[in-house]
Amino acid sequence: MTAQQLPTPFFIVYENRLRANLELISDVARRSGAEIIMAFKANALWRTFPIIKEYCRNCTASSVNELLLGAENLGGEIHSYTPAYTDSNIDTFIAHSTHITFNSLGQLKRYGERARSAGVSVGLRVNPRCSVIETDLYNPALPGSRFGVGKEDLADGLPEGVDGLHFHALCESGPEDLEKVLETFERDFGHLLPELKWVNMGGGHLMTRKDYDTDRLVDIIRAFRSRYPGLKVILEPGSAFTWQTGDLVSSVVDVVVDRGIPTAILDVSFACHMPDTLEMPYLPAVAESCEPADGLAPWRLGGNSCLSGDFKGDYYFARPLEPGDRITLKDMNHYTTVKTTMFNGVHHPDMVLERADGTCEYLRRFGYEDYKNRMS
Repeated sequence: MTAQQLPTPFFIVYENRLRANLELISDVARRSGAEIIMAFKANALWRTFPIIKEYCRNCTASSVNELLLGAENLGGEIHSYTPAYTDSNIDTFIAHSTHITFNSLGQLKRYGERARSAGVSVGLRVNPRCSVIETDLYNPALPGSRFGVGKEDLADGLPEGVDGLHFHALCESGPEDLEKVLETFERDFGHLLPELKWVNMGGGHLMTRKDYDTDRLVDIIRAFRSRYPGLKVILEPGSAFTWQTGDLVSSVVDVVVDRGIPTAILDVSFACHMPDTLEMPYLPAVAESCEPADGLAPWRLGGNSCLSGDFKGDYYFARPLEPGDRITLKDMNHYTTVKTTMFNGVHHPDMVLERADGTCEYLRRFGYEDYKNRMS
C-alpha cells in the first residue's frame, strides 16, 4: 500500500529521510569526537526506534515516561535532566540513568549523593545567560529563567562529586550561535572544566538543516576538546534527528468564504496536531501550494476544531480548493507528534511509516477508545 492509497488524516515518516539524517549525525559525531544522543522531547515515535538504534542507542530523558521509553526501546546510556526531581521519582531515575543532571544546587544537595552512591554520573546545569534565541517562549537565557545556576552560584567552586556541567541555550540554531554561547560559557565556567569528566552542550544544534555548516560545528567541538583534553563532549539535539523526515497528510472537507476570504477546512487541526505553528508561531509549508501570482486569491487553511484561531494562511493554489483535495503539511515529525492533543475530540491522525521501497505500514491508528481513555 502506498501513501496515496491511505485515508487521511495521517502523519507519515519516511525511512529514507530518517536514515539520511542519522548518517549525517553519525558522521559529525565521528569527525568531531563528540557523543551525540537523541532527545525524546522532539520525537518519541518508538516504533521507528529500530531504525534509530542502528545508528544511536543513547538518549536523554526529561521525565519518567521518557526514561522508561529509552530503557525499553533503545537500551543504551540514558542522560536524565528535569527541572525538578521528586521524592516519588528520583529512585526510578537513578535506577535507569547513567547520567543525571540537576537543575539547582538545592536539588543537587538533596539527591546528588544518592545518585553517586548508585554509580550514576552526576551533573549540574548552568546558565551561560547568552541569549541567541529570538522567540521568548523557547529562550532559557531570559532574566528570571528557571533553568540552571549562574556563575555567582559557583563562586566558591564546584560542589563535591559533580562530574559534568550541562548547558542548553540553543533552539534550531547554527554553529555560529554555539560559538557565541561557548565563549560566554568558557568565560564564566571555564576555570571549573579541568575538574570535570564531561560537558553536555544540550540541544538545538540543527545540523541536518540544508544550510547548516557541519564542518564549522566539527571545528568548534574539536577546538574545544583540544583546549580541555580528556573532557567528553555530549550533544543532545532533538529536531536534528527527525528534521524534514515526515509530513501530515490531510484532506479538505469543506470550503467557506467570509467577506471575500476563502478558507479550506481540513480534517486536521493546527491547535490539536500542529501546536507549534500557533505557539512559535510559524507558517508551515504546504506541498500543494504555489507562489503568489496575478489572479490567484489568498487562502486560509482552517483546522476542524472550535478554536477561532485554529487556522493558518495565506496560501496560494493553482486552482480553487475543493472538498476531497489533499493538503500535505510538510516537516511535521519533530516537535509535532509529541505535542498533539485530543482537544475537542478531533480525530487524531494515524501514524504511518513509509519504508525505503515506498510501501507504507501503520504504526498506530487512533479511535474513540483512545479519546475516552485519556479522559478518565
